[in-house]
Amino acid sequence: MKKQWIADASLLAVTFVWGATFVVVQNAISFLEPLSFNAVRFWLAGIFLLVWFLLFDRPSLRQLDRSLLRAGIWMGFWLFSGYALQTIGLLYTTSSKAGFITGLSVVLVPLFSFLFFKQKPTANMALGSVMATFGLYFLTANGEGWSMNRGDLFVLLCAISFAMHIIITGQYSSRHSTFLLTITQIFTVAFLCSIFALIFEDSKKMWDIAILQQREVWTALLVTSLLATAAAFLIQTNFQKYTTAARVALIFAMEPVFAAATAYMWAGERLSSADILGCAGILCGMIVSELPIFSWAGKRSLNQENPRA
Repeated sequence: MKKQWIADASLLAVTFVWGATFVVVQNAISFLEPLSFNAVRFWLAGIFLLVWFLLFDRPSLRQLDRSLLRAGIWMGFWLFSGYALQTIGLLYTTSSKAGFITGLSVVLVPLFSFLFFKQKPTANMALGSVMATFGLYFLTANGEGWSMNRGDLFVLLCAISFAMHIIITGQYSSRHSTFLLTITQIFTVAFLCSIFALIFEDSKKMWDIAILQQREVWTALLVTSLLATAAAFLIQTNFQKYTTAARVALIFAMEPVFAAATAYMWAGERLSSADILGCAGILCGMIVSELPIFSWAGKRSLNQENPRA
C-alpha cells in the first residue's frame, strides 16, 4: 500500500509538470521557434537518458536489435507529431485551451483501438467520448457557434497524434526494454524536429547564444527536457508497476486541470463561462471513459440478485 501511494504521488507530480509546461513553452516560443525549441529540448533529454542508461543499466544494451529500433522510431514519429503540433498550436491559442484539448487523447485511444484493432469500446468509453465532444464544442465556440481557430486545430491534431502514440506504445512496450524504447523514441523526436526546423524555420536561432540566454528560453528548456521529458519518463516507467491502470488514467486526466490552474496563476489567463463548461465536459469525459462505471453497476445489480455471488 505504501508503494502504491508513493507511486500515485510521483505520477501526480509528473502530471503537474506536464500541465505546467504549457505556460513555460508558450513563453519560450516567442523567442525560439516551435520546432527548434523541441529539437533542443529532446536532444538534451536524450543525452541525459543515454548517460543515465550507460551508468546504471548498461547490461540491457544486449536487447538492442532491429525490431526494437523500428518500434522506437515508429513510436518517436507519433510523439514528434504530437509535440510539434502542440507547440505550434500554442502560438495561436491559450495554454488553458491547449491543455484541455490535448487531454482528448485519453478519450480518442479507445475509439482508435476499435477502428484499428477492433477492440470494442465499453459503454462508459462511448459516454465519455460524447461528453468530451460536447466539451470541445463549448471550449472552441465563439458566441455564434463552432469557431475553432488555427491553434485549436493544431492542438486537436496533436491529441490525435498522442492517442496514436499511446496505442503504438501499448503494442511494443511489452516486447522490448522500456528504457531502450524511451531513448530511441526521444532521439527520433530530436532528429525529426531538427530536420523540419532546418526546412521550415530559421534553424540558426536553435544555437543562437543570445536567444538561449533569454530567461524564458533556458528556463523552459531545463523544465521540459530534464523534468517533463527525461525525468517524467523515468518516473513513469519505475512507479507505474506499483499502481493500477485505472488510477494512472485518473491521475493523468489531471494534466489539463493543472494546465488551466498554472495558466491562471502565472499567465493571468481567464476562461469564459463557455470555456469553463467546455473544460468541465472534456475533463468529465476523460474520467468517465477511464472508470468502469457501468461494469461496477452491473456487478452491483448481479450481487443484489444473487446474495451468494
